[in-house]
Amino acid sequence: MALKTGARLKSAVCDGEVMIVKAPAGDIELTCGGVPMADSAPATRQAALPDHAVGIRIGKRYINEDGSLEVLCVKAGDGGLAVNGQLLLQKDTRQLPKTD
Repeated sequence: MALKTGARLKSAVCDGEVMIVKAPAGDIELTCGGVPMADSAPATRQAALPDHAVGIRIGKRYINEDGSLEVLCVKAGDGGLAVNGQLLLQKDTRQLPKTD
């Protein structure tokens, strides 16, 4: 599936929901819990793969290794995010400068 910036995707295994912040060109498979994410939640939930059940946290950003994909978690869930089978990494936060 080709991802577009601003698109919201829902998990088929948990309550998790993400918004695409930065998307690479071309087709990729974004999964949550090892199951592909979609524009709408399915009627029935599927079981998450055990090695993809690491959870996502609301307000956190997740990126792939080369930084070409960045997603923002807008609803927490039990499944882990992955692209083409590779788990996404939680993006480090930057310290804001102090104001006097």
